[in-house]
Amino acid sequence: LNTAPVPKWALIAVAVAVAVLLLLFLVCVVKCCCSKKKPKKKEKVNLLSVSSSTTAGLVQPEMEDLEPSPEDKKRGKLQYSLEYNLRAQEMKVGVKQAADLKAMDSGGTSDPYVIVYLTSDMKKKYETKVYRKTLNPVFNESFTFQVPQTEVPESTLVMQVYDFNRFAKHDIIGEVRLPLASVNLQRAIEQWSDLAAASKVEQEQLGEVCFSLRYVPSTGKLTVVVVEAKKLKRMDSHGLSDPFVKVHLILNRKKWKKRKTSVKKNTLSPYFNEVFVFEVPFNQIQNVDLVISVWDHDKMTKNEQIGKLFLGCRATGNQLRHWSDMLSNPRRPIAQWHSLQAVDVVDKALGLKTHLKLPLHTR
Repeated sequence: LNTAPVPKWALIAVAVAVAVLLLLFLVCVVKCCCSKKKPKKKEKVNLLSVSSSTTAGLVQPEMEDLEPSPEDKKRGKLQYSLEYNLRAQEMKVGVKQAADLKAMDSGGTSDPYVIVYLTSDMKKKYETKVYRKTLNPVFNESFTFQVPQTEVPESTLVMQVYDFNRFAKHDIIGEVRLPLASVNLQRAIEQWSDLAAASKVEQEQLGEVCFSLRYVPSTGKLTVVVVEAKKLKRMDSHGLSDPFVKVHLILNRKKWKKRKTSVKKNTLSPYFNEVFVFEVPFNQIQNVDLVISVWDHDKMTKNEQIGKLFLGCRATGNQLRHWSDMLSNPRRPIAQWHSLQAVDVVDKALGLKTHLKLPLHTR
């Protein structure tokens, strides 16, 4: 060490480091050797020697070990009757009783009642009486709906069982939906049906309207023929409406021109066949929206909108297709049926500009 060309302390440090590394290597070797186990021989299982019940038990837990989801639990069943009077064009629905209803209250009971309506006229709904603290209520109530024979196949009878809550929102226990097209209404029926989970609220059917469009680029004339409407929503207490149609032109999201048809009394399927001609220059046709709205006329109160729709380059679906067909077939009238949409939905899509008065700044 005395004759080495490097300092003594450096040689000592290197020796210590080498010793530590050797010690760690020996520890790792000993640990691996001690923990190593002899490999087990592979075992072959003859599945043919195992019974089917045992095999099922290996891969499938017992049903009582599974926690059923709320949708899978029994909701009970409902007994009802149905009778259609062809001569009077009316349907009589009897809500008889319910059994084994799902308990909705903390005490293990419910306060059930039933709401009954037809999807063809969701504005008219009936309710039974509320029966306190029972899972087997007996209602024995009947309700009558005015339903034309032509609308019966397109309607669905809905009976929803609710749990009444005085200080909170009523909880739905379940419902029965009966498409009338699948029912033989030539005779009265009475039957039980299991309650199913309530479906999402269906979109209300507002009706359909048929009109034709024709545009002549050389003259800039847009011709709209309002032909007819059908299956309109009932707006009056006697189950009918007094419909008329408004035709609006919107230019650059601002109201521009408008026309309206005559009023047809006491009908849900009015026939108009009225023609309206608008002058729309060819350089503006891409910026125009055509709005068709169906209204119910009232003498004593304000007219109500049943539904509406709009066509133009900003439209979508059938409305855009109809508008495109008109533009690609100049001078040729293109007629098409359209389903009416909710007023607020169409107004939101149109996004009309409003004229707001700016506040005056005072010094």
